[in-house]
Amino acid sequence: MNRIAFQAQVPTWLPLDPDFVVLASGVVEIVLGMALLTLWHYRAYVGLAAALLFVAIFPGNINQFVNGIDAFGLDTDLARGVRLLFQPVLVLWALWSTGAARLKWWG
Repeated sequence: MNRIAFQAQVPTWLPLDPDFVVLASGVVEIVLGMALLTLWHYRAYVGLAAALLFVAIFPGNINQFVNGIDAFGLDTDLARGVRLLFQPVLVLWALWSTGAARLKWWG
């Protein structure tokens, strides 16, 4: 898959080069994946970072829906809308499956 499809999801209001955003987010995804595989004692914190990544890329998914951008097999408003509905599920899954939801968030 080429980077053009990923670049099309980067919101136009984001003041960064779309190619940089795509490459940087890819690096972050790889680092998080490797951390989940190797840093067992920190898995809850890695899960929190993964959840935050899912939140950070949500505007790109909204951009794809609002602007009707076809990419990744999402070529209808219905398909793009369903994807939006499942993004919070990914956030919750990252928090639950890694134990990040049980972290003490205060004091």
